[in-house]
Amino acid sequence: MRTSISHRKERIDRGIKVRSDDIFVLASMRDLLYVTLPKAIVILALLIFPLLKDVVGMYWENVLVSTLVIILLALSWDMLASAGLVSLGQAFFFGVGSYIAGYLSYRFGWSPLFTIPTATLVGAIISTLFLFPVLRLRGIYFGLITFALPLLLSRLIEATKVLGGTEGMSALPPLPGITGKLYLLIFVVFLTLFAFRRLVSSDYGLVFQGIRDNDRAVIAAGFNIQWYKAQAVFLAALPATFAGAFVTHHFQFVGIPAFAQDYSILPLTAVVVGGAGTFIGGALGAVILMPLSEVLREFGSLRVVIYSLLLLIFAIGLPEGVFKYVKRKYTQIERLTTMEEVKHD
Repeated sequence: MRTSISHRKERIDRGIKVRSDDIFVLASMRDLLYVTLPKAIVILALLIFPLLKDVVGMYWENVLVSTLVIILLALSWDMLASAGLVSLGQAFFFGVGSYIAGYLSYRFGWSPLFTIPTATLVGAIISTLFLFPVLRLRGIYFGLITFALPLLLSRLIEATKVLGGTEGMSALPPLPGITGKLYLLIFVVFLTLFAFRRLVSSDYGLVFQGIRDNDRAVIAAGFNIQWYKAQAVFLAALPATFAGAFVTHHFQFVGIPAFAQDYSILPLTAVVVGGAGTFIGGALGAVILMPLSEVLREFGSLRVVIYSLLLLIFAIGLPEGVFKYVKRKYTQIERLTTMEEVKHD
């Protein structure tokens, strides 16, 4: 009599997930690593990168600053979208935060320790008041208003020469050291990501999703959807106005470029590439696009062509976004497992 051992394939997450993506049964260290390893790698990479200034160089540390700023704007966009508000003008929130921080610093000599939190909060309030009258608009009509506001404000500043006019306000007090700035941005990105993901999965966030999916049903249930949309705008504006205030002190300058269309296009593109509705998708899209954009600078005018082709490939070939695709493939990883021993005569 001889004994043979046969094998079969099974998914590596077999027996780990139970009923929900957020509820796990961990029976071993392998299960724990399966659940936490992807997140741990990303967190450790971000925490270690600021310490590698002598290895990667100051240039790439500044690229990381730009990437983290676009991540905050992408998270802001996703928050608005969770309430059915499609924004085409994240530069509006960014520019408002930039100018408030710049004005407080230039006019009153405030330290960045005070201008950044003040500009974040006051900028979010001002942005909400600006948009409150148009929150009844749906779909592309709201998007067109947000697209026009940065253009309107930049032309207004240029024509009236207020807030420094075309010359802007310069020689503003800087933030301390590139390493400290990076860790501040990383902390705010993680805080925003955690807060937004928890918020949209709460009962409060379900109201936003109801407004996005069927606003008439939400109205029939007795909710004031304009008030809830105003709250969504305020919450979404917070990371964007912070990003604007931060960049103002990072470059020690604020001017009309604060309303540049790059701050509207890049976050939207990051969400398209990474995947909308996940928050992490927009962050992943920014991590892919921003370094890629810097690498493509070597191609000169062809950079725009290559960039557009890549976006077209992502939009057509991977409409769900990179994050959802990678997440799905990760859960489909298989392993060989031993079956019961089979005895033969």
